[in-house]
Amino acid sequence: MPHWIRFEHAGKARFGTLQNGMIKVHEGNMFDMPTATRETLPLDAVTVLTPTQATKMVAMWNNFHALAAKLGLSAPPEPLYLIKAPNSYLASGQLIKSSPSYTGKVTFEGELGIVIGKHCKAVSVADADKYIFGYTCVNDVTCAELIYKDSTFQQWTRAKNFDTFGVFGPVIATGLNPAELTVKSILNGQERQNYPISDMIRSAQELVSIISQDFSFSPGDVIACGTSVGVGSMKPGSKIEIVIDGIGTLSNEFK
Repeated sequence: MPHWIRFEHAGKARFGTLQNGMIKVHEGNMFDMPTATRETLPLDAVTVLTPTQATKMVAMWNNFHALAAKLGLSAPPEPLYLIKAPNSYLASGQLIKSSPSYTGKVTFEGELGIVIGKHCKAVSVADADKYIFGYTCVNDVTCAELIYKDSTFQQWTRAKNFDTFGVFGPVIATGLNPAELTVKSILNGQERQNYPISDMIRSAQELVSIISQDFSFSPGDVIACGTSVGVGSMKPGSKIEIVIDGIGTLSNEFK
């Protein structure tokens, strides 16, 4: 099935399908009957962009049984989530950067991303797949020590929305069953996370349905499904890779 990619070439943002290191360039709208051209480009001749221009990334908390058990948490009665803003978005191959305002621990969180394909509001679980375009890799980077720094207010928004902290890509894979996927996080060549999506407390379809009761999704929006055990910190100069077989490898350096 197609792997969709956005890229920059000759100063212009474009998109197409990626196979065996070659991009078949398309025109129009990725989410609404895109048209294939006769042009092809090698992947190494372009700059990879985030696979969508999302208006929002909804990031889940406490959505895996294994991590909930490790932290002594109960399954929440409804999805718990926050929003990562567009200023945080970063493509594969680009540098993750912290800020002089924060010198504490910065963590990686390997996650599956659900990519919405059309306007979505108050859909049923049964209909959710009609609104899911495909799936991507996400690294939900976090300033871990900021969250509980102030005892009067948990700073989830600040901790997760520094520039470059919403990493996703490099492609959107279509035609997958997310319940069959496994997420791996590899830090400096060492596997740190390896967990099945089938362990999610709520499935991809349930997340789309339940959250869409609260607000609308637009084409290209992303739901980061949350992470499981094995989250760790990155040191400057670290290489972090989020690997999901069937999708690809999201690879970045932390500066």
